[in-house]
Amino acid sequence: MTKAFTAVVHGRVQGVGFRYFVLTRARSLGLIGSVANRPDGTVRVVAEGPENELDELLTLLERGPSAARVERVEIERHPPSGRYRSFEVVY
Repeated sequence: MTKAFTAVVHGRVQGVGFRYFVLTRARSLGLIGSVANRPDGTVRVVAEGPENELDELLTLLERGPSAARVERVEIERHPPSGRYRSFEVVY
């Protein structure tokens, strides 16, 4: 069963390869959605897919790439939108 979440990642998460980290991990897990920097310095991740893979991505978001320093991750679970066909970086 497909599930979905939106996560907002706080900390030192811009300019450290965070979007590429999320993109490659989400694609390798077979998830669809998007990742984007936000003007307030956070990163927003929308992901849809099987629950186990979503949980794995959440664990990865809490760590981030080695140059990042994740302070916290706000998560909102919601039904899948059906609007995504792949996982992409939004600029």
